[in-house]
Amino acid sequence: MSSEYPFIPPHLEKGLEDLSIPLIDLLHGHLKVAMLDAETKLTEVQQIEEEDDYSDAMVSMERTYAEGYLDALTELYALTYNLSIDRARLEETYSGK
Repeated sequence: MSSEYPFIPPHLEKGLEDLSIPLIDLLHGHLKVAMLDAETKLTEVQQIEEEDDYSDAMVSMERTYAEGYLDALTELYALTYNLSIDRARLEETYSGK
């Protein structure tokens, strides 16, 4: 985070400043990266469980958290598409196309 944009991750700053890029596209891209990171974490936890034959409660909690986090990101990712699609339909309706 920078002093100019204290709440925006650094990799989104250029896109934020480019006013031709819709903000929903920035969110969509950020969610895509976050989903990849979450999938990687979930895979790592699953490998720990399989390799070490863990029944450890902490590993189980990590897996549950990783699955839930990935599910939440996936839902938001789908929402970015649904918002874009429905907005395009509205714009077509109101512009008379």
